[in-house]
Amino acid sequence: MNKVILIGRLARDPEMRTTASGTNVTRFTLAVSRPFTGNNGERGADFINCIAWRRQAENIAKYCTKGSQVAVEGRIQTGSYDGQDGTKRYTTDIVADNVTFLGSRNGTENTQNDSYVQEMPSYQDNYNAETAPTTNVGEDPFKDFGDEIALSDDDLPF
Repeated sequence: MNKVILIGRLARDPEMRTTASGTNVTRFTLAVSRPFTGNNGERGADFINCIAWRRQAENIAKYCTKGSQVAVEGRIQTGSYDGQDGTKRYTTDIVADNVTFLGSRNGTENTQNDSYVQEMPSYQDNYNAETAPTTNVGEDPFKDFGDEIALSDDDLPF
C-alpha cells in the first residue's frame, strides 16, 4: 500500500502549468514540522514536494499561497531524469489525491480547526523554532471520551 497523509504549510506559492494536452498540474512544497527537537533544542521541518492534477490543481493555485495550511492525502511517486550536465537525477514527490484547506497563513479564517490553526507555527522568514508549540505526551488523549470499553481477543479481527 502506498498512502501518505501530511499536514503542513506551503513553503512558497504554488506553481500551476498546463500540459500540452490541456491538463492542469500544480507543484507546491509543503513544510511539515518534525515531532521532535534536535540536539540544539530546535524543532526542524521537512520540505516535501507535492503535485496535484486537474481540478485539484486549479483550486490549490487559486486559493493557496505561501504559508497556507493544508492536509494532503496521496501517494509517493519516484522518478529520474538526466540533468543538463549528463548526470542522472532522482526525484521523490507526493501525488496529491485530496487536499484539504485547513486555514489561512495567519489563522484568521473561521474554520472548525481555528484554535488548532492559530497554534501552528507559520513557516516564514522570521519563524522562531524555540517558540513552537509542544504536546504533553504524558497526557491521556482519550480521557474525555467516556467509559472504558472491555474487549476480548475474540473481538479483534486479527
